[in-house]
Amino acid sequence: MALVGPLVINADSGLVISGFDPVAYFTDGKPVPGKPAYEATLAGTIWRFSNEGNRAAFLQDPDIYAPRFGGYDPVAIGRNRSVAGHPQVWAVVGERLYLFYSAAERDAFQADPGRAIEAAERKWPEVARTLGR
Repeated sequence: MALVGPLVINADSGLVISGFDPVAYFTDGKPVPGKPAYEATLAGTIWRFSNEGNRAAFLQDPDIYAPRFGGYDPVAIGRNRSVAGHPQVWAVVGERLYLFYSAAERDAFQADPGRAIEAAERKWPEVARTLGR
């Protein structure tokens, strides 16, 4: 599978999820900054990783490790809004990474993740179309 849909890209650095290693959320259980030595470009976007193993795992199956909804906050998406998630405010649920704008949004999500994900999935196509306009 290939990455589909818009991604949160840091306007200053040009890096997806501000250069944090998307695989580390799963392997280390925390956000870990990636290193320039372990960059990968995929579909015109730049990702960083903390080590070669994480880079290789991501390139083998990017959809598993990339943040769901492109790194946009799923709670906001469920409210029909696009708000970039912060790479240090996160949760892994159902083997997917979600990024949130704030701890309050993450707490709202974690209170009923199934409901929040369902709402975000329903609204995502509409919200995604409005991004980049």
